[in-house]
Amino acid sequence: MKSYFDTMDPFGKSLKPGRIKRAAASATALREIEAGIGEAVTAAHEVGFPTEKINKRGWMTVYQRLEYLVDAGTWCPLHTLYNPLENEEGTTNVVDGVGQIDGRWAVVIGFDNKVMAGAWLPGQSENILRATDLAARLHIPLVWLVNCSGAKLPEQEKFYANRRGAGTPFYRHAELEQAGIPVLAGIYGTNPAGGGYQSISPTILLAHKDANMAVGGVGIVSGMAPKGGFDTAMVQELIAKANEFTGGPPGDVATHHDATGFFTRVYDEETGVLDGLKDYMRAMPAYGSTFFQAADPKDPAFPIDDLYHLLPANPKEVYDFDEILARLVDGSERLEFRPDDGPEVFTGVCKIDGRLVGCIGNRQGYLGKGYPEYADYPGMGGKLYRQGLIKMNEFVTLCGRDRLPIIWFQDTSGIDVGELAEKAEVLGLGQGLIYSIQQTDVPMMLVVLRKGTAAAHYVMGGPTANRHNAFSLGTPATEIEVMHGETAAVATYARRAAKEQAAGRSLDPIIEKMNALVERYHETSRPAYCAQQGFVDEVVKLTELRRYLQAFTGAVYQNPTSICPRHHMLLPRVIRG
Repeated sequence: MKSYFDTMDPFGKSLKPGRIKRAAASATALREIEAGIGEAVTAAHEVGFPTEKINKRGWMTVYQRLEYLVDAGTWCPLHTLYNPLENEEGTTNVVDGVGQIDGRWAVVIGFDNKVMAGAWLPGQSENILRATDLAARLHIPLVWLVNCSGAKLPEQEKFYANRRGAGTPFYRHAELEQAGIPVLAGIYGTNPAGGGYQSISPTILLAHKDANMAVGGVGIVSGMAPKGGFDTAMVQELIAKANEFTGGPPGDVATHHDATGFFTRVYDEETGVLDGLKDYMRAMPAYGSTFFQAADPKDPAFPIDDLYHLLPANPKEVYDFDEILARLVDGSERLEFRPDDGPEVFTGVCKIDGRLVGCIGNRQGYLGKGYPEYADYPGMGGKLYRQGLIKMNEFVTLCGRDRLPIIWFQDTSGIDVGELAEKAEVLGLGQGLIYSIQQTDVPMMLVVLRKGTAAAHYVMGGPTANRHNAFSLGTPATEIEVMHGETAAVATYARRAAKEQAAGRSLDPIIEKMNALVERYHETSRPAYCAQQGFVDEVVKLTELRRYLQAFTGAVYQNPTSICPRHHMLLPRVIRG
């Protein structure tokens, strides 16, 4: 298959000075948004006690542990700004991402011990479940840095119970183990109640000498049996009991290493725990880096900095998606699938670090005379039509057959609408694409380059494809909304405006509401908001996009659950004919 993969079809061209000049203001706007995101990320890292205070107590912070544990240059953080319930702490109190540990990819997650000693907070369980789902989809180990003081009790109603509440991750750990995916835990500090189950539920438990884990903590053991309320005498009695309680936290190393044997190993130094995790990661099943390489890795033929001059900040400005892709894939090469059909989408096979991936992306601009063929209006890129939907259905199905992971690039205004579009079966074809995705069972990731709008956001590998979408990325140009704000204002208030005018009343109140709705849509579709609410798993700099693509592809091919030999693949042969 060397003739297919060693050198694919080259594409892309160097930026001309005129393009750089015309896009200068847009490039500046994108970098300014990135700077704002960077400030928010810094603020998220600095929540809680200062690092110096944690270090003075003899502990490393979660970020210091990650820096020691994860191979340099491989860490791809996720959910940094995720805080959907707007906790006053500014965090869900876990830090997670994908990185290599001694050359093997893992999903790594840890409690932020700078904030309430790593307590459970609202929104945290959903964050954790995204990490466990990621490990399941990529079929790579989940590595925990456990340092969890249990629930933030005054807000327990926001996270303790429910279908995806604080206890659900313990079931997810069991599911991972039953799927043959190990969960490793490095355990530090005091871990009572929920922290105890967070500690006991992984596969291998490596503990620091001062760590403990227990069903209940000192506060519960020393002060149980409330009597329906409190008065001064009762509180004074509790104070006396607390002062008299001299026992240490239950479940220490003497109990859970020497007696129960739950702790596999115990280490005197914090870094010893991390070295132990590295030892276990070296023992994980993993194919060598060259096993699935279809060709030698290549850098893209064009500099990635070009992306600032190729992706417009203005959502209405047209650009060439192919030029974006040429800055991200090996050698700026591809095998394009059905280039003469469905011109609104690119579908094709590319390489990331020499490994094969399927790529799908929205093209922009005027699509040419007579397209879509069923309509009397011109087709515009970003929108999906009959041919494009059929093409994506076929491509996804063939990727599933050949076991190729898929990378989606979205910049979509939706699926075609109107009576002609309905007769062209776009509704059924859109749901058909969802069905095709669901039956492929290959890992996918998504980059929302600019717009993620309407049902097209769902059908083009969106995060709603829970069992297939490993993670989704945003850019400084990302906006995600069910429709444009002005369209929403028309849909919401047009009939009301007609009634008000017919009744002889002023239209000013309606106009005010319409403009307020437009502004609200704008505010709740920006990159930072998308990251906070989890619409995307991380907003990354344009220059970081390829690194995330490399992490995704490397993780997918580390220990896949199924394989299609390259000489058995059908998709490249369909493309070449």
